[in-house]
Amino acid sequence: MNLLAPFINGPIAHRTLHDVKSGIPENSWEGLEEAISRGYAIEIDLQLSRDGIPVVFHDYKLNRVTNEIGFISDRPASELEKIVLKGGRKGIPRFDAFMSYIAGRVPVLIELKDQDGTLGDSPSVFESAVCKILKNYTGPVAIMSFNPFMIEKCAKLSPNIPRGLITEVFKQDEWPNISKLRCDKLTKISDYFTAGATFISHDHMDLKSDEVDRLKKAGATILCWTVRTKNEDIEARKIADSVTFENYLPDGF
Repeated sequence: MNLLAPFINGPIAHRTLHDVKSGIPENSWEGLEEAISRGYAIEIDLQLSRDGIPVVFHDYKLNRVTNEIGFISDRPASELEKIVLKGGRKGIPRFDAFMSYIAGRVPVLIELKDQDGTLGDSPSVFESAVCKILKNYTGPVAIMSFNPFMIEKCAKLSPNIPRGLITEVFKQDEWPNISKLRCDKLTKISDYFTAGATFISHDHMDLKSDEVDRLKKAGATILCWTVRTKNEDIEARKIADSVTFENYLPDGF
C-alpha cells in the first residue's frame, strides 16, 4: 500500500487553499474549509507555542499575517488562538483541533518548521508533540521538513507515517546561519536515506537537478513547491509526481 498515493492523486493547496483578498488567509480555518469544499489536499506549516503546543502557522514572527508583533514561540497556545489572521475572521489554529476537524476528509501534508535556527539537531519536544497528536489519526497524512534531524526523529516516533525532506539549492545568503559545507550537503540531499525519508518536496525551479534524478531513479516520490501558474504546473509534472500550488486552481477540480 502506497501511503503517499492520496498526495499523488491530486494537487496540494499550499498553506491551505488561501486567497486573503477573498477573506481566506493562509494556514487558516477559512482556507481549510475552502480546500475541503473543493476536495484538495492541503499543505500546512507548524510552529510551537511557548507552552509546547503545535499551532498552524508559517512564520516565526506574528507580524506579517496578524496585527500583533513578536515571536510566536513567546505566546501560549490559548493566546495564539485568539489572534485573528489578517483578512480573516478566526484565530491561529491549534494543530490538534485542525486535525480533529479534518478527520480524514482531505490529505494533509505537514511541514515542521525548524526550531534550531541552523537545521541542526535539537531536543525532540516539537516532533514528539506532533507525533502524539497523529498517533491515532487514520486519515491520509505525511510529515516533511527542511531539517533532516527532525525527519529522522519522526521516523522513529511514527514509523508508519510517510516522511520527506524539503529540498532546494541551499544558498548561504538565504540560510545565513548555516555553513557553506552544510549548505552543499543539504543541496546534494545527502541525508535522504539516513533520515528515513520516503519522499522529497523540491523547489519546482530545480526539478531537473542531478540530485532529483538520482532519487527518482531510486524510487523516491517527488513532490514540489510552489507552483503559481498553470504553465508552471505543466512543466513541474513532467518530473514531479505531484505539485504544491497557490494563486490558481489546477485543472480537473
